[in-house]
Amino acid sequence: MTRAPRPPRRPRAPLARRVGLVRLLVALVVAGAVLAGVPAGAATPPTRARADDLSVTGYALGGTSDAVVLASAPGLRTLTVDGVTLRGRGLTPPDDDMLRLVRTAHGAGLRAELLLSNYSDRLGDFDSGAATRLLSSPQRVQRVADALAADVTAGGWDGVNVDLESLSKRDGPGLVALLQALRSRLPAPLTLTIDVQAATSARGYLRHGYRLPEVAATTDAVQLMAYDLHGPGWSGPGPIGPLRWQRRALEALLTQVPPAQVDLGVAGYGYTWTRGTGRAIGVQRARRLAARDHVTPRWHAGSGEWSARLADGTTTWWSDARSLALRRQLAVDLGLHGLALWRLGSADPVVPPA
Repeated sequence: MTRAPRPPRRPRAPLARRVGLVRLLVALVVAGAVLAGVPAGAATPPTRARADDLSVTGYALGGTSDAVVLASAPGLRTLTVDGVTLRGRGLTPPDDDMLRLVRTAHGAGLRAELLLSNYSDRLGDFDSGAATRLLSSPQRVQRVADALAADVTAGGWDGVNVDLESLSKRDGPGLVALLQALRSRLPAPLTLTIDVQAATSARGYLRHGYRLPEVAATTDAVQLMAYDLHGPGWSGPGPIGPLRWQRRALEALLTQVPPAQVDLGVAGYGYTWTRGTGRAIGVQRARRLAARDHVTPRWHAGSGEWSARLADGTTTWWSDARSLALRRQLAVDLGLHGLALWRLGSADPVVPPA
């Protein structure tokens, strides 16, 4: 999956001690701060206090239509396009659709990042072996970093998003080496972000291959993929990314990564469960299935998601615009950098906060 140069930090106007008329300029600065409601001697407030300050990233598959991107563009800052994948000793090249989305993003005033993943169409899952073969070889790390940096600069991208999943603890040093190699090759204006699978303890992140202090020191944003707690094939029916679990995962992450560097990853899709099997579905599809069977979906306030039980016994859970609004508030409460939504075309369109 899964993510932008952060805007300059914008603390409120600094406070100054009272001065005489001869220092009129400083006095005007103080007066402006008072009018803004900042009492003299107040502590510096949190950097982020409003939902519209959050940086929002939308992930998109390479074949996503321009219309889908433009429908969410007013609520986004970055479009992250999935992307190039590991192949043999190198990478698949960006195709024409991916390059089209760079132009679409820029035309809408958005940044565009190119996503690198180890997803395998053959396996239908993330290829942990391919990731380990890359990350265990310093030569391959340098070769992939060279190729990816060249693709990004040639395609006019604004940054790279690294989405290597199903890693283990032994992959940690190689992942840091890859990030460092990319950082050294990307021109200064370009950004480097990483997607991180959720865990509820610092030890859990380390088991997933994330040496978080080193990762944070090398990247512009750490995007927490706080979804897929439940899904067909690995669990029974349940919420995809319940709020309490997301908060626990964030609390563990924030012991090692500054909150202003963290994006909360949010699901914009659903799952079905039917007699032990199921599939991913878009939000609109989930609603249509419930309407077809004349079922009233149930809103779960604790998890911040919807569910429905269909006529044939199928159970569905999904996360929509209402779910996103609650995660937006969680990000504000914790002073995070932003949100990252997987994915456009499956989710409700992203709109700016009211």
